Amino acid sequence: MPIEQKIKQNISLAPFTTFKIGGPAKFFIEVNLKEELADVYEWAKEKKEEIFVLGGGSNILVNDKGVDGLIVKIANNNITVHGERLDCGAGVSLSRAVSLAASSNLSGLEWAAGIPGATVGGAVVGNAGAFNSSVSGIIETVAVFNIKKKRLETFSNKDCRFNYRESIFKNNFTYLVWQAILKMRPAGKDEIKKLMEKYLEFRNNRQPKLPSAGSAFKNLAIVDLRKDNSNLADLADNEGKIKKGMVGAGWLVEMAGLKGKTIGGAKVSLEHANFIINTGRATSADVAMLVSYIKQQVRNRFKVQLREEVQYLGF
Repeated sequence: MPIEQKIKQNISLAPFTTFKIGGPAKFFIEVNLKEELADVYEWAKEKKEEIFVLGGGSNILVNDKGVDGLIVKIANNNITVHGERLDCGAGVSLSRAVSLAASSNLSGLEWAAGIPGATVGGAVVGNAGAFNSSVSGIIETVAVFNIKKKRLETFSNKDCRFNYRESIFKNNFTYLVWQAILKMRPAGKDEIKKLMEKYLEFRNNRQPKLPSAGSAFKNLAIVDLRKDNSNLADLADNEGKIKKGMVGAGWLVEMAGLKGKTIGGAKVSLEHANFIINTGRATSADVAMLVSYIKQQVRNRFKVQLREEVQYLGF
């Protein structure tokens, strides 16, 4: 089928996000064949339309006014097991990858159990992680589409330049993640099951059930926090809030007295202060204003600058 026939217009993006917020995309296409990628970008170039890539819709806030340009949803949902490796399409949900790994007696993804909406591709781009683990710890290679050269290329783990919630692919419009190979560790079913149950229980007890984009802000390195506010860093140390050299952003938001703070339909979760939830009627403006207010309050009270983990689309 020609690409022109697959591209749709004025498709609401809210259902494609975990926030359940967002207006229509001017143009929208789901791509499940790598052969289509070059045609998609050629079409956008001819029409002079900007391209935005959408994964599972987590960690993203879409403007209610909609998004100009072409939204490309990666639908490469193929996943197979080869010995100790998972070969995952970028569109594969993390939850599906976790389940397949567990049923294959492969360990390394238990930390992702219960993360809503995330895809393997999105996890690679943002170096997703939890419980002192991250996807960078199990990535062997990543297949990416080089937009300028119009071809697939293979990146090693080192090539990806992973850092805390960062990679070479984030905010880089040259590369589109298409596939990833995860190097796992053989383990017994009971060991894997116990880890998954532990993390799921934590999420069920500590994280909100209402729609959100996941963590709103990036955690802070204790070395940076000490430079900005040594007294607050000492308090974090005394209260046991430092884990692997990081301090949770939710702790700072809570210290600022912002748990339960609302603007319109957006609210700082009472379960976990690093989550902003959609109470059912939140607009993108509500969320953006609440994010701005939180950053301002934390900056004014503690001289600490929070950085968003959530990304903006259409603003």
